[in-house]
Amino acid sequence: MGVPSQQQQVPKQTQSPQDNSVPQFDEELVREQLARNIAFLGEEGVEKLRNSFVVIVGAGGVGSWAASMLIRSGVGKIRIIDFDQVSLSSLNRHATAVQADVGTPKVIAMKKAFRQVAPWVQVDARVELFQEDSAEELLSGNPDYVVDAIDNINTKLALLKFCYDHKIPVMSSMGAGAKADPSRIQISDISETFEDPLARAVRRKIKKMGVDTGIDVVYSTEKPHHVKLLPLDETQAQEADEYAALPDFRSRILPVLGPLPAMFGMAMATFITCKIGGWPMDPLPIKLRDGLYQRIHRDLKVREGRLDPEVETIALDRRDVGYVIEEVWRGKSAISKSMDKIGLCRWKRSEPLTVQNVILLTKSELDRHVKLPLDADLVKEYGQEVVDFVESRFKEEAEISRLR
Repeated sequence: MGVPSQQQQVPKQTQSPQDNSVPQFDEELVREQLARNIAFLGEEGVEKLRNSFVVIVGAGGVGSWAASMLIRSGVGKIRIIDFDQVSLSSLNRHATAVQADVGTPKVIAMKKAFRQVAPWVQVDARVELFQEDSAEELLSGNPDYVVDAIDNINTKLALLKFCYDHKIPVMSSMGAGAKADPSRIQISDISETFEDPLARAVRRKIKKMGVDTGIDVVYSTEKPHHVKLLPLDETQAQEADEYAALPDFRSRILPVLGPLPAMFGMAMATFITCKIGGWPMDPLPIKLRDGLYQRIHRDLKVREGRLDPEVETIALDRRDVGYVIEEVWRGKSAISKSMDKIGLCRWKRSEPLTVQNVILLTKSELDRHVKLPLDADLVKEYGQEVVDFVESRFKEEAEISRLR
């Protein structure tokens, strides 16, 4: 038989001559496995990932997929924290568990599986329940990022508050249960979430703890109105607390369609991979806003009519308006970065309305801008930094337009 090609070889573990307890791997083969990541993120980006440390709290449908894709993406060290065991009913959504793992702690099953995928990754598996009084120890080691995949709200709040107070970057998963529409999955700051009941509860409670913004989340705008909590039978209902995994954890089960938590986890892994690797990442905060686009298009037409009373149609249709809001301005005011009561108008009022001469502003900013003289000095009005930012977005759009 011939010698297998490099692509067919599996990285072989050897022992370090300096320390026999430290496993070493063929660097050439490790790089071959990470070749697509290197091509995408570059040598420096993947090096940052390989030197990074990510903590995943919660090893269920969301956390297992986040962890799996992070180690496949090049993260060099992870710590997985979860108290629960693999069950048959969890196999519809868990990233690595198989039937033979039923009854095994989830984090142990994951560590075993990860050895088969990326044996050079350091996996610290903790069979523990994350609690506020253990946060300092469980999040020790200066992690580059924390993944919050907890489904208990009080535990989730404790984790998020600890990370916020200690300036540890954290990304939190909101509710994936009772959801089915993948097109409604969003990434945004916790302050910008809507529709998701868990996100609403977290947003309100954590605000009372002194945290208004600064926590990225993945959530779904889908309204969970078609499914309900699975009921307990009459005997179980009399002793409902005995059917909870732990005190204060829910004793009834929210139905989960397996692919949705997987998509949440992969979205989190993608976001964190890009953040650590230095890849530009600026998620659209909200999609599916046809009513908003229609209103902003109507208001824009009114403003154009004030500049030219003879105008009947304008250069931008409703689809253009949606594109400008989401793709050019990422749903935020070009001046204040606010999303509150946004609208569009010309940037340079003396030049024609085009995709490269329309700016997204809040209502108060719009009211001020449309009162400026047609030949206003925009640097004097807004400062060089704002003008440079606006012009950079127009330049970026011009380059993209040439490719379309």
